[in-house]
Amino acid sequence: MVLKSPHADVTIPDGPLSATTLAKADEFGDRPALIDGPSGRTITFAELAKAVKSLAAGLAGKGLKKGDVVGIFSPNLPEYAVAFHGIATAGGVVTTVNPTSTAEELSRQLQAGKARFLITAPPFLATANEAAKDAGVEEVFVFGEAEGATPFASLMGNPDDAPSIAIDPANDLVALPFSSGTTGLPKGVMLTHRNLVANVAQAKACLEVKPGSVAMGVLPFFHIYGMTVIMNLALSEGATIVTMPRFDLPQFLELHQKHGVTHSFVVPPIVLALAKHPLIDEFDLSTIEILMSGAAPLSPELAEAAAKRLGCVVLQGYGLTETSPVTHCNAPDTNVPGSVGQLIPQTEARIVDENGNDVAQGERGELWMRGPQIMKGYLDNPEATAAMVDADGWLHSGDVATVDEKGFFRIVDRLKELIKYKGFQVPPAELEAILLEHPQIADAAVIGRPDEEAGEIPVGFVVTDLDPEAVKKHVADHVSHYKQLRDVKIVESIPKSASGKILRRVLAEQDRA
Repeated sequence: MVLKSPHADVTIPDGPLSATTLAKADEFGDRPALIDGPSGRTITFAELAKAVKSLAAGLAGKGLKKGDVVGIFSPNLPEYAVAFHGIATAGGVVTTVNPTSTAEELSRQLQAGKARFLITAPPFLATANEAAKDAGVEEVFVFGEAEGATPFASLMGNPDDAPSIAIDPANDLVALPFSSGTTGLPKGVMLTHRNLVANVAQAKACLEVKPGSVAMGVLPFFHIYGMTVIMNLALSEGATIVTMPRFDLPQFLELHQKHGVTHSFVVPPIVLALAKHPLIDEFDLSTIEILMSGAAPLSPELAEAAAKRLGCVVLQGYGLTETSPVTHCNAPDTNVPGSVGQLIPQTEARIVDENGNDVAQGERGELWMRGPQIMKGYLDNPEATAAMVDADGWLHSGDVATVDEKGFFRIVDRLKELIKYKGFQVPPAELEAILLEHPQIADAAVIGRPDEEAGEIPVGFVVTDLDPEAVKKHVADHVSHYKQLRDVKIVESIPKSASGKILRRVLAEQDRA
């Protein structure tokens, strides 16, 4: 049975992402659009709209053409939104990269996306330059100033010279984040202007962001959750975003108090701190209306503990990079803690067994979804695209779900191999490939171990004569901090099926035992 959203359909604007997001910027005028939390540096809506056009003009002057890819390798700053929407206005495609990536990881993404330019921040310039050289990037730009890169400010042209690019919203790409999908190595997720415009319009139905709201922008804009639900949704509605380059609990609390944050977008480890950390009592968090958790499962007990302590509504939603990301969300007036909520407008779902047949209500099955927010496909990878999105447009999530009689969904298990560490994707295949590059490692497998703070931690099972710390160091030399192995088990062999597939459930049972 095809399950429908209980929400009324919403109007999806038929235009490019940036023009739609900033359609009311002149009306919002001098209202702060983005505030840099640590410094207080502010960009108003009027300044943002002008800066976006200036950047588009400057990029066109550099020869950027429609469809060219530009990387952003930076933490959250007010200028991130300028860069993102300036590239999009010039007809470019933004590939967003985790700033903690190694040069090897960054280079791989830039090469896959065929990026022409890269924008970064001073602390990350050495890595950016190394990767850019390796990937054949034409020029590196840096927010502020730093030796070895062109200042971002020098890109600013005359806003009146901003190019007028003919955009086909349904087919032209605007963002190219990378995701592992249900299995394998990270792949470029092709998101069109329509995908992101639609998802902002759909998410509004649940999140009640409005002019005058103040949103906390600590979740990274490179991640689809931060990109759509914070940056683009808040800006389109005239809300102010307070940015933080990285999570620091005292500063996070101080900024809530100082700026009167009304909508705090978080992940479960932050909810845990808000529910239990003694420091919370030292700050006035009374302005928080909605605490929105996503990217990883949130237990009903933790949601209720945080709601009681803060005196606000704690909501949970669900989605994937491949769905722009939101497909399900609780709303303040219909909130069921422990569930990921109901389908958002214009979104359909099915819950199916291993043969693709619909299961009875309340039974477990794989969650399939369909709607205007579903990606165009994986970059240069038709096989992976076909495995993820079938001929009828159903995206096969790899997550096991149930749905109750009122249409509230719960994610109860995972078919896919992906590990979620503090909401970040950790693909086991990527870590296994790195492990097997070591001449003293004969075989290896990586699984996720449940962890109260992180959600899951990556654990390696390795056939080797090395000690566990040496194995950890080998992986740490090649990957971002969140992908690093937190534990290593030295074993005699890796259990596999007759076809050679790693039996991860066997390893998970061994780990629990």
